[in-house]
Parts: sequence; C-alpha cells; structure tokens
Amino acid sequence: MGHSLAPPDAIVVLGCRVEPSGDLSPTLTRRAAWARAAFEAKLGRYVVPSGGRRWGDHVEAEQLSRWLARGGVPSDAIFAERLSLTTAENAVFSAEVLTRLRVRRAVIVTCAWHMQRALACFRRAGVDALPLPVPAAPSTLFARLYRSGHEIVSSRLDAMTMERIRRVRATRGSHPFDERISTAARGMEGTS
Repeated sequence: MGHSLAPPDAIVVLGCRVEPSGDLSPTLTRRAAWARAAFEAKLGRYVVPSGGRRWGDHVEAEQLSRWLARGGVPSDAIFAERLSLTTAENAVFSAEVLTRLRVRRAVIVTCAWHMQRALACFRRAGVDALPLPVPAAPSTLFARLYRSGHEIVSSRLDAMTMERIRRVRATRGSHPFDERISTAARGMEGTS
C-alpha cells in the first residue's frame, strides 16, 4: 500500500501484559508513553488502545485507556478496541474502529521487535499504517533469539489468519468477526 503525504489521524497502541495489580507491565508502559507522546506531538487526533486479552481482572485496552487518560490524553480522544487476542485481530478490529472514526491513516505503536509483523497485519486490514517503534528494553541474547523465532512463526500464522478472513469475507460476504465488531460498535457509539 502506498503512503500518502497526509498526516495520520490516529495512533493505535498495541496491548500486552498487564500486572495482577492492574498496573501496566514495563513493556506496556513504554508503549503507552510513546502513544501519549505521539498524541501530544499531534501525530493523531485519536488514540486507539488495542487489546482484549484479560490478565486476571484487567483487560489490556481498558488499562491502557485509563493510563492514557490519567496522563493527559482527553477521554473523548480515546477509543478502545477490546476484542483482539492476537496481532492479526488487533489489526482487524482496530481497522473497524478506525473506519468508524473515518480514519484511513494511523501510526502504529508497538515494540520495535514486533513492528514488522504489526505493520503487515494492519496493511492487510486496509490501514495505511506508519510505524512508531518503541525501543526494546535491554534483554539477554536468549530473549532476543526467542523473540526473533516467535516473530517469524507468528508472522506466518498472522498472514494465514488474515488470508482466511479475506477469503471467508469474499465467499460469504462476512466473517464471524464481523458480528463481534458490529456488537462492539453498538456499545462504542456515543462513548469512548
């Protein structure tokens, strides 16, 4: 997908682990801080915290939304995506939120080591996605090798998932995700 010269209209920040206390993990705190800085730098009018994974009593997107609001991002600029459990789902469900906001171009905030896969998913979902990679914290060689292998395997799985969604929509007119999106959108109307 080619990139226009128009500035992005939204910032999508991808979720990850939340502590049992409800605090953001160090990785998620770095992502949230970069998303807030991007908003303050006017890289987008909206922030879309993306992540439906539940960590104990806490959902990624909800905790991200609270952190961003406490950090000064206006609540009416935050539109949480609470359905996704994978990077591919982050892209599919966030793309729908962006569509409802009439946004085609978005900055994607995630860790540098995760960015290539995230961008591929968002672009397959039809989003003109621009990277804003968060530098990784210092880590061991083993951790870096593990992440690298994980990203290779997950990239292939995400590509297969995105293709399967595309094929189902092309042959049936919709995908089972579409009903979840529609239900979530009804809950989103009038709220952030």
